[in-house]
Amino acid sequence: MTVNLTRIYTRLGDSGETHLGDMSRVPKTHGRIEAYGTVDELNAQIGLALAVAALPAEYAEWLRRIQNDLFDVGADIAAPEDPERERLRVIPEQTEWLEQRCDEVNATLEPLKSFVLPGGTPAAAHLHVCRTVCRRAERLAVACGEQLNPEVVRYLNRLSDLLFILSRGANDGDEPLWQPGRYR
Repeated sequence: MTVNLTRIYTRLGDSGETHLGDMSRVPKTHGRIEAYGTVDELNAQIGLALAVAALPAEYAEWLRRIQNDLFDVGADIAAPEDPERERLRVIPEQTEWLEQRCDEVNATLEPLKSFVLPGGTPAAAHLHVCRTVCRRAERLAVACGEQLNPEVVRYLNRLSDLLFILSRGANDGDEPLWQPGRYR
């Protein structure tokens, strides 16, 4: 599938509306627009995390794959169900791939004894920001209701888990932990 973008500005959104993948016009505040806009924001944050020099090479390879998958997620959210036309949809195998990476990295980590504070190394801090944006994208996808492919929500849920696990791995065992009531 090739996408040809010959013109970047179209002026079609100047009135505060845009179109979904089925070409229906909706306000730019529509739930689907909010959801796939946040997926786009997540993709940009992952791009920023990839720019961090100390990010493990294996994580970088995975994140590049995830960036591509996030375009699939955005396309899925943008295109309402249409029995007349086949649409690109997120499939369970994409979510399963995330689960495999979660299990692979989590097996190398010490069990948690407290909640992790976002931060640590620059790579881990960037991954924590990605995780929180992913959780927001997930909430917005859930808010789209039953019309949305349920695999989108599963994918985003698992992705946020993976981003948390990768942040732990990027801290290499030296992660900041919550100490309840420490400064009371």
